[in-house]
Amino acid sequence: EMQLAQSGGGVVQAGGSLTLSCAVSGFGGDDYAVGWFRQAPGKEREGIACIGNSDGTTYYQDSVKDRFTVSTATYKKTLYLHIVDLNPEDTADYYCAAVWAAGVCFLTGREYDDWGQGTQVTVSS
Repeated sequence: EMQLAQSGGGVVQAGGSLTLSCAVSGFGGDDYAVGWFRQAPGKEREGIACIGNSDGTTYYQDSVKDRFTVSTATYKKTLYLHIVDLNPEDTADYYCAAVWAAGVCFLTGREYDDWGQGTQVTVSS
């Protein structure tokens, strides 16, 4: 089982940017995938981006691909979601999730085994 510790949420003004972090621990090896998800108030959870840690494979939801960037610092076992040009519709609880996988990643939550605690992002207009 992997442990995921998230940080980086908060209140941001519209048009601003922020970076969410997801530190992965509890295992050895680099062949895992991390997905980023969000759940806005009253809405279902949605997959927004993912990255394969070992080879850097990335996928993005079409609606966010111009503003969201995922990256990894493999030596620190930390993954990042950088968001620019935030708007109030980005207000949500953001989660990272991990699964053992090489060369792929997924935008569907059921593919992942371990989840971070979530972090809240609020975008003020």
